[in-house]
Amino acid sequence: MKYTFLKKRTILLTAIALSVVVVTSSFINKITNKPIPPADDLEGTISISGAFALYPITVKWAEEFRKLHPKVKFNISAGGAGKGITDALSNLVDIGLASRDISPEEIKKGAYTIYVTKDAVVPTFNTGNPNAAALLAKGVKRDQFLNIFVSGSIKDWKQVAGKVSVPIHIYTRSDAAGAAETWAKYFNKKQEDLLGVAVYGDPGLAQAVKKDVTAIGYNNLEYLYDLKTRKQVDGVHVLPIDLNGNGKIDADENFYATIDELTNAIATGKYPSPPARNLGFLFKGKPKKKELVEFVKYVLTDGQKFVDENGYIALSKQKLQEELKKAQ
Repeated sequence: MKYTFLKKRTILLTAIALSVVVVTSSFINKITNKPIPPADDLEGTISISGAFALYPITVKWAEEFRKLHPKVKFNISAGGAGKGITDALSNLVDIGLASRDISPEEIKKGAYTIYVTKDAVVPTFNTGNPNAAALLAKGVKRDQFLNIFVSGSIKDWKQVAGKVSVPIHIYTRSDAAGAAETWAKYFNKKQEDLLGVAVYGDPGLAQAVKKDVTAIGYNNLEYLYDLKTRKQVDGVHVLPIDLNGNGKIDADENFYATIDELTNAIATGKYPSPPARNLGFLFKGKPKKKELVEFVKYVLTDGQKFVDENGYIALSKQKLQEELKKAQ
């Protein structure tokens, strides 16, 4: 009888203890408004390197994923798409951030890409340019950009727009960059065909143009807009493209004032592709590590709610489903 009584008492106390844990956890969850990680939480380290274009949103995705799975750690670095792709194919990282098309040679080496969002490369200039008002009103035609960045036949801003004769100082990327490759593809060329002073990285290129009154360059959107005000940063702005070639920026071509206007123009196809492009995670072969697969699935589902606010363009629902299948 004594044994039975003790056994029942132990069971009762255990049940009470479990109830306290559940109630306490629920109470803490309501106060902190933080999700409680599941008991079978993921763990491991995910290493990532590559495109400056994808770096900011990938950091955000990693931060949010760790709130759900705090035992998963991330090592993330930006160094250009070329570096990220090479690192992934050399098994130095789990994910290479890719912001350009993957070559047949890279596919032969096992490149496996899952696209996660979209953005665009845009031409830039210094707002202190003496011809700034005319450039914003008239824009620049595709052939004019070609003759600045590739043939070099246009060397003075007066040849483009305005009345003041000042030399055009061209800046390009020194690293193997998806932005450079995509901008060159707009002219059916390669990165090595682009003229200019070579500068490392997206932030470096934006800063170089900002410091030089007669500069021209190109950047990913994330480095030209303030994500709080949604407006362009001081000193360096988007140089509008005269899409229909009529010598002026029409109302339906004038979508650069805020990042939301521009991303909408990219999403609806008003802004050309290239230089608009899909951005992807590149792996050597289909990802198999559980924490890696779960991270990719998170990015393509719940993680998409952070895309717009961070200046990127969401893929279509159909495209997201296609990419999700590639991760399963």
